[in-house]
Amino acid sequence: MANSEQSKKRARQSEARYAVNKARRSRIRTFLRKVEEAIASGNAEAAKAALLAAQPELDRGVTKGILHKNTVARKMSRLAARVKATGAAKA
Repeated sequence: MANSEQSKKRARQSEARYAVNKARRSRIRTFLRKVEEAIASGNAEAAKAALLAAQPELDRGVTKGILHKNTVARKMSRLAARVKATGAAKA
């Protein structure tokens, strides 16, 4: 348990930061889920639109320190490849 004023303040700040980060992570996961669902449905246009909407959210996660930049780069690369494959399968 925090005893000093400084440690109490740090505990409050930590809880507030945790809540913000949790909300950001949840938002990012929602965007990723929308891309996954669009790919699963086979709708190439919806998948492309969902991917374009998810990109800035993932990038924002990097700048805010929620995700590592290489993790986001890997996720984006794999999602883009799957979206592209969905479009190719339709053509």
